[in-house]
Amino acid sequence: MRADIIYDSEGRLRFRCGQLAFEKHDEKRIEQELLSYDGITSVKATSSNGGILVMYKGNNRNRIIDLVRKLDTKSLTAAEGEASLADEIDEKFREDLTKLIVKRVIHKFLIPSSLRPIITVIKGAKYILNALGELLTMNIDVDVLDGASITACLAKKDYKTAGSVMFMLSVSSLLESYTKEKAKAALTESLMIKTEKLWLVDEDGERLVPMSELKTGNCVRIRTGSIIPVDGEVAYGQAEVNEASMTGEAVPVSKMKGSSVFAGTVIENGSIVVCIRALASDTRISQIADLISRSESLKSQLQSRAEVLADSIVPYSFMGFFAALLLTGNVNRAVSLLMVDFSCAIKLSVPISVISVIREAADHDITVKGGKYLEEYAAADTIAFDKTGTLTNAEPKLTAVVPFGDYEENEVLKIAACIEEHFPHSVARAIVNAASIRGITHAEEHSEVIYIVAHGTATNLYGKRTVIGSRHFVAEDEGVAVSQEQQRIIDEKAEGSSVVFLAIGGELAGALCISDPPRSEAKNVITQLRKQGFESVVMLTGDSKGAAEHTAKVLGIDDYYYQVLPENKHSYIRKLREKGHRVIMVGDGINDSPALAEANVSAAMSDASDIAKETADITLRSCDLYELVRMRILSRRLMNRINGNYRFILAFNSALMVLGFFGVISPSFSALLHNGSTMLICAKSMTPLLDDEHNT
Repeated sequence: MRADIIYDSEGRLRFRCGQLAFEKHDEKRIEQELLSYDGITSVKATSSNGGILVMYKGNNRNRIIDLVRKLDTKSLTAAEGEASLADEIDEKFREDLTKLIVKRVIHKFLIPSSLRPIITVIKGAKYILNALGELLTMNIDVDVLDGASITACLAKKDYKTAGSVMFMLSVSSLLESYTKEKAKAALTESLMIKTEKLWLVDEDGERLVPMSELKTGNCVRIRTGSIIPVDGEVAYGQAEVNEASMTGEAVPVSKMKGSSVFAGTVIENGSIVVCIRALASDTRISQIADLISRSESLKSQLQSRAEVLADSIVPYSFMGFFAALLLTGNVNRAVSLLMVDFSCAIKLSVPISVISVIREAADHDITVKGGKYLEEYAAADTIAFDKTGTLTNAEPKLTAVVPFGDYEENEVLKIAACIEEHFPHSVARAIVNAASIRGITHAEEHSEVIYIVAHGTATNLYGKRTVIGSRHFVAEDEGVAVSQEQQRIIDEKAEGSSVVFLAIGGELAGALCISDPPRSEAKNVITQLRKQGFESVVMLTGDSKGAAEHTAKVLGIDDYYYQVLPENKHSYIRKLREKGHRVIMVGDGINDSPALAEANVSAAMSDASDIAKETADITLRSCDLYELVRMRILSRRLMNRINGNYRFILAFNSALMVLGFFGVISPSFSALLHNGSTMLICAKSMTPLLDDEHNT
């Protein structure tokens, strides 16, 4: 940082870095950074002039100068108690609103009466020019109506009403902008999910290290199902990467040596070693901003229909104006009708309602990617669940290890843990945790691990092909024989648990039994979902029949399907939709992604794989299934609010038009009531929809 010394005395240094040297949110970060060094007693940073005042003790002058000039705002960490983006938006809104009110007061009481009309005409010119621009494109919308209203007032020399209309329009615009920015801020902060650790590849092999220890130029291993958290270049390996978060294109792109990869994209298949070009901070934030921008364009059908209707009503306002002028011959009555704008209230209240609910959902640890998903969630009649990690506990336990052949129990667990530690799935974590609890170390002795979606994993160990996964994968796909006697022993040990099979060199080496009991709240959640209008609850799982049947019976699930592959999950969801059902799919694993994409609306659990979160329309950021019930209540109340707002706007504004037509209210009072009601309905649309009962 360029820093000139403008004051230098014993124990006191004042630097001037320039007005654009750092932003307001950097002030506390700079102060915190400098105060962390011995000898510095106080620091005051001011972004408006780029000033930094440092108070110090001892012989530290030269060191402090060096520290200040080495400051880099990009590397500063967030300060304790630092104002959030939402707080900054609140402050800016208060400032902008205060400015509007002060300007209005100055205009009404301090500007000479002879100058007020001139200023009003100058301000009105902007609205009139916007209206003319829309007319030239043959587009009759709310801008035309606003321009016509102000033109009519100015033509009558009713400058007071014209000024009131423009003031109300400015406040309404400010309110809309504030609400959207607040929602964006809440979403941005809620989506700031940082990768904590990566597999560093160097001359010592591969080891798991914190992100904070990585530097540009380091090489890291990224495997199937993981988000790439850095920008970089592929050093070696090959993978299919989903770049939808950056390009919008859902078809995976093949990446190999020399290819560039970007933060926020997802590896669907394969494994690559990436040489880091840029670390996560800036690139991840850019990806989040893109996601939020896309979410604003995902309007609900109700919102789109409201906007179309709002625009279609504008010509009728003009027809009312000319009809009143023709029938009454009274310009005031005609202008009163022109002051009433259905379009403004509808276009403001509907999107504000939607984005406010997205914000409220974020406050309750639910991330929604767009308004249309709220509408789909409210209208759904069927909800389908993945079992493992969704309906069952997020941390399943290993209950038994069944060795076969020449392998011992601990050896089977060691090999399984060594392979499974590379993949983010609850069953894999159960195996790895069990090995850790037993004190079993598992240094990697196998070659590259390949994840085969929804089947299992495969590698080479001591020159032999080694696979681990479901019975379908090991016995049917890999052709490993499982004798009746072996299956009998496994069934006795499993007692309804899920079973993972391990085969080495074409022979069954062992089986691992995973107990995954239902979440404590799952049964009650399903009951509550039925009360909220779901006609059918379905479970799709790759588990055995016994494990699936037991879970369905305990939870009271209507239909369940076991030993289901991803393409089967996808087809089950498609069949439900073809029958006319509107389906929600809830899942957490890589293998759930096809079904999540096929459903009308999909939800991913908090500990879901990266690719599942990327595919899902809604992400629950807590482990509580009750969020699904809250989301249903929230989405249905949103639809009720939008419909209620819509009815009120039509009724209230129609009443204003009738009153204006008969001369009961003046144009200025009509404008005041119309704009006032618009602001009130928008303010009401920002209020929370969930009461205390549903907040707990």
